[in-house]
Amino acid sequence: MTTVVAQAREPETISGSPSLRAEGVSFSYGDRPALSDVTIHLRAGSVTALIGPNGSGKTTLLHVLARLIDPASGIVEGPDRVAYMPHQHGIGVWMPLTVREVIGMGRYRHRGLIGRLTAADRRRVRDAAELLEVADLLRRQFGELSSGQRQRVLMAQTIMQEGDLLLLDEPITGLDLASQGRILEVINAESAKGAIVVLSTHHLDEARRCDHVVLLANRLVAQGTPAEVLTAEVLQASYQGRIVQAGICCGPEPDCCEPPAAGEECCEHPADRLLVLDDHAHGHGDHDERAHA
Repeated sequence: MTTVVAQAREPETISGSPSLRAEGVSFSYGDRPALSDVTIHLRAGSVTALIGPNGSGKTTLLHVLARLIDPASGIVEGPDRVAYMPHQHGIGVWMPLTVREVIGMGRYRHRGLIGRLTAADRRRVRDAAELLEVADLLRRQFGELSSGQRQRVLMAQTIMQEGDLLLLDEPITGLDLASQGRILEVINAESAKGAIVVLSTHHLDEARRCDHVVLLANRLVAQGTPAEVLTAEVLQASYQGRIVQAGICCGPEPDCCEPPAAGEECCEHPADRLLVLDDHAHGHGDHDERAHA
C-alpha cells in the first residue's frame, strides 16, 4: 500500500523563536537501519507527536534532534537550547538523590556539574515542583516515588532547562490519569510560550491533541495534522495488522462513540475509536485505560 505523505508545514517563528528543520535524516545501528531519509519541519509554539510501533525509530529520531547522536546522512537545524527527557525506564532510580536534587539537575547546563545553585535557581526548583504538583515530595528520595510521581519530577527537571526545543520520550506512558493530565497541561503551557515540543507516544488520544503527527516505520510514512494521519488506512502502513476498531459504531458498548444527535452523521471522528496493539498486545487509544491500570 502506498501512503500519501501530507505536506510538511513550512517553518515559522513565534516572537523570534527558532523553528526546527531535519532534512533527509538517516541512521543505522550497525547494519540495521533505524531511520531512512526522514524530513520534518516544525514551527515554534507547536506540539508534535511521533508515533509508530516499537522499533520504528521514534527514540532514535529524538536522539538525533537532541544532538546526542549524529545522523549518518542529512542535516538538523534548530534551537541551541534543547531540553531532553528520556524514557523513564532508562533512569537510575537506585541513585541516592532527593527530588529537590533531581529537579535541580536541570540547571547543570547553566551552573556545571560542580557549580552551586543560586538563590534564584532554588526558587526555580520550588516553582517547577509546584507546577508539577510535587512540592510536598522535595525531601523524598527519588527512587521511593511511584512511576507517576517520578515522571512529574522528571518533567519539572526538563522545564528547569529552559529549552526552546523540548524532546520527550513517552512522557505519559503507563501513568495514572492525574499525572497524565498535569504533564499534558505543562506541555501545552511550554508550547504557548513558543517552545517546540516533540514527544513520542503509543497513545492515539495523546497524538490527537497535538498540532502535528509524524508516523514512522524506520522511514517517514506520513506526517500532517491528526485528522490527516490518524486514520485506519494511514496507520496500517506502519502498524500493519495491529489496528482494530473499539466497539460497534453508535452501539450501546461503552467503548463506542455516543449516538448522533438528530441530523448529524454517525461517528464524526471515527479515529477516536481506533486502537493500536503494540508488541505486548496492549491497546493504545482513547478507550483503553485498562491496558495501563
